[in-house]
Amino acid sequence: DVCSSDLRWGGGIWINTWDMARFGYLWLRGGKWGEKQIIPADYVKAALTPSAHGPDYGYLFWLNTQQKNFPGLATNVFGARGAGSNAIAVSPDHDLVIVWRWHAGNETEFLKRVIAAIR
Repeated sequence: DVCSSDLRWGGGIWINTWDMARFGYLWLRGGKWGEKQIIPADYVKAALTPSAHGPDYGYLFWLNTQQKNFPGLATNVFGARGAGSNAIAVSPDHDLVIVWRWHAGNETEFLKRVIAAIR
């Protein structure tokens, strides 16, 4: 389970599911890993703020500020999506990172079900 994106598209990274989860966790924690600030907090904040590309897009993160990317979920939910329908979703309200790989279903519905299961 190591291929997150197909390099023939001109870019991407080779990463496994655990590393995708770690990446999401780093963003959930505001750029901190343990006690060490890996990514500057102001950069994390800027990356999760709507950009000139639209109200639901930050620095390569899909935001939910207008309830369009993750309808029915909190406006602070955000995620990263890649080739092959690989996705990282973060729900700060639930202290939750979800990685879903090579999926063909409804990402938002899956997130809602996971959140309902942990309540």
